[in-house]
Amino acid sequence: MFEDIKDNNIYKNLYDGQWISSASNNFITINSPINEEEVGKIQAMTGEEVDKVVSKAQSSFGVWADKPVSERADIIHKSAAILEENSEEIANILTKEIAKDIKSARSEVIRTVDFIRFTADEGKRIQGETLQGDGFHGFSKDKLAFVTREPVGVVLAISPFNYPVNLSASKIAPALMAGNSVVFKPPTQGSISALYLAKVFQAAGLPNGVLNTITGKGSEIGDYIIKHKEIDLINFTGSSEVGRHISEVTSMVPSIMELGGKDAAIVLEDADLEHAANNIVKGAFSYSGQRCTALKRVLVLESIADRLVDLITEYVSQLKVGNPFDDVTITPLINNKAADFVQGLIDDAIDKGATLKIGNKREGNLLYPTVFDNVTTDMRIAWEEPFGPVLPIIRVKNIDEAVDIANASEYGLQSSIFTNDIDDAFHIARLLEVGTVQINNKTERGPDHFPFLGVKSSGMGTQGIRYSIEAMSRPKAIVVNLRERSDKVGQVK
Repeated sequence: MFEDIKDNNIYKNLYDGQWISSASNNFITINSPINEEEVGKIQAMTGEEVDKVVSKAQSSFGVWADKPVSERADIIHKSAAILEENSEEIANILTKEIAKDIKSARSEVIRTVDFIRFTADEGKRIQGETLQGDGFHGFSKDKLAFVTREPVGVVLAISPFNYPVNLSASKIAPALMAGNSVVFKPPTQGSISALYLAKVFQAAGLPNGVLNTITGKGSEIGDYIIKHKEIDLINFTGSSEVGRHISEVTSMVPSIMELGGKDAAIVLEDADLEHAANNIVKGAFSYSGQRCTALKRVLVLESIADRLVDLITEYVSQLKVGNPFDDVTITPLINNKAADFVQGLIDDAIDKGATLKIGNKREGNLLYPTVFDNVTTDMRIAWEEPFGPVLPIIRVKNIDEAVDIANASEYGLQSSIFTNDIDDAFHIARLLEVGTVQINNKTERGPDHFPFLGVKSSGMGTQGIRYSIEAMSRPKAIVVNLRERSDKVGQVK
């Protein structure tokens, strides 16, 4: 079913229900991080073509917004079924394109199927409300407000390389269920699997022009898209640096942003250390740490630090490294630039006296899992987000010091607390300046109907299926003012 999205391995864009090539005749080559082999080419679209796409989304918006919610849900459900039928093909493309291990790639696609289905059902449950005026002093029952939820218009969805299927669908499906049209800008690396997803929605029966895609170089069309006057809402996942830029250059355009993180695991003296170590390793090294919710530092009380460090080092030594089509956890990073950045953090930690427990081995863009003990707060790795397979361990004297270091970060996505004392857990959770606190579990996104958000440099707005639908819609109040009846007919006695 994907034949029409490409010609000779050159992928097209979805525009008004058709797969078209750019008039620029310029392309971006997508090479696999695994071995640099070409996966395909994508179109480098022009500013004029962006205008056409956004204009088409704007003109198609009313057709979709007028459809009954039940009809929207039927189409969204059908897209989930089509995605499930083609999950293996899409998972394979995803693995080639971003070097995610094949088991995790399959899991991402199937999780997306579940996400889309839940979104279709949840969209049907979102209702308006009726308010009576007499709830506020000085007003009577003759004033009634009928509050409905309306789509915002054209949603610009910009997704990241690390979850090009799931984090694209997490924007597209709620936007569509709310009645919006969507302009979808996939990540450059990850765009091919994301275009497969767009084809899935098209094949499910979306009216032409309701979902359109844009590919191209961010340096050429990035600012042009986000500042486009016909974009009504921006839903972006990516770096905090780009998120801040979007916030600065856009004016009066609502935004939902999922940005970076420096998630901390705080381990107390009464914690189950084997459980904590197992969760920390899974949370830190899944997909080579290229996740905003990856655990990126451990804050452990000195009295238990030796034992925890030994356990973490032991579990990390068992992680398999290599080709993502094999049974491995650690795979090549997305490119050499990313690997160079992580290597810089590692070198800085060594130069400043951190204790290397395991790792610091590199083969091109493949970095072996690395653990540092005795990390101090003057080291870059204590504060900067690596987006790679490296974990710093910071020893602290008490809970207050752990909380202070955790909160001193510019980021505020998630934190974990490992303890058997629920009172301590809730006390610390209330102090932590993050969107979510996990107690006795690794930091992670989901379940997908839970709220997902960050504070400080980690994001704006709240996502999670119901929250996302509400964020991409707006309340509209229609106020009825009843005339007072002079004949007193129907008066309650």
